Amino acid sequence: MTYVDDYRAGACNIGPAEIARRRMVGHVGAVATLLLGAILVWTDAPVVSRALLFLPAALGASGYIQAATRFCADYGWRGVFNFGDAGHRRTSSVADAAARRADRRKALLIGAGSALVGLLAVIISLPF
Repeated sequence: MTYVDDYRAGACNIGPAEIARRRMVGHVGAVATLLLGAILVWTDAPVVSRALLFLPAALGASGYIQAATRFCADYGWRGVFNFGDAGHRRTSSVADAAARRADRRKALLIGAGSALVGLLAVIISLPF
């Protein structure tokens, strides 16, 4: 079964299995951020160490954003899509150059949004 008709440039490049995978990444990132944040605050860790929160927060945000938008940033950057089983082995290529550009723009927006959430997590953790 092919899902070429489900692909929409810059809007949708993954199906249900891939969406569930991204949502799980979001959950893992959120839990890791909360646990690490609690440890850093509880141990009164140096302010500079709170920058560590950026990574799990950005990772979690990326997972949630990708699940919500039904768009994988990595696939968008590489010019592929997948509406079958989760995993990189079953991707199909995006043939149209304009569609690949739209996908790269969307991938950059997801990256920027994820980085912003990571930065906000660090700022929130800082003592005032």
